[in-house]
Amino acid sequence: MGSKIATAQRGATAMRSPVSWALLGLVIQRPSYGYELVQRFERTYGDALELSSPSQIYTALDALVQRGMIEELPSEEMAAIGRQPKPHYRATAAGVSDYEQWLIAHADEDRRRGRLFAQQLAVLAPERALAVIERYERACLQEAGRTAPAARPGAGREGAGGLAARLLAEEHRVATGAKLAWIEYARRELAALVRARAGRP
Repeated sequence: MGSKIATAQRGATAMRSPVSWALLGLVIQRPSYGYELVQRFERTYGDALELSSPSQIYTALDALVQRGMIEELPSEEMAAIGRQPKPHYRATAAGVSDYEQWLIAHADEDRRRGRLFAQQLAVLAPERALAVIERYERACLQEAGRTAPAARPGAGREGAGGLAARLLAEEHRVATGAKLAWIEYARRELAALVRARAGRP
């Protein structure tokens, strides 16, 4: 058992496919079979994470099994719940643990990209950096308009789908507000540098 967990953890380090990680999350949510997972994947992730083809799900399932992150439900367990004899997959304890670790690492990566953008912006001349900030603001506003989740207070309160919608809407609201506040701060700082270089107060 210990060697299986160790193998899964080594596999988690090497697994870079966002589709595989997203699929693992769906299996953690509830055991499913291949075609059902294709449908759930498309409903859940939509345009945010597109499949090249349905076969990508089956390839990812094989990879997750090999890494010990998911396993097939035993046939007698399938019979007990009245399921057809097609392979259903459930997450292993190692798979759940690896998924949680990946979520944290993924959040760290988002913060790293934000820090890198700020550092790279600062190397430009203030006038050019201001122009970049203007374009960045327009892109943020366009993206916010395209992807703003529909706010439906009280709707979908039950189940993981309702929770995901509420979390996504709040993340979108907070993240957009934080980006716009940072853009305004950067604009003030850069404008002050431009004025200082021109000898204006």
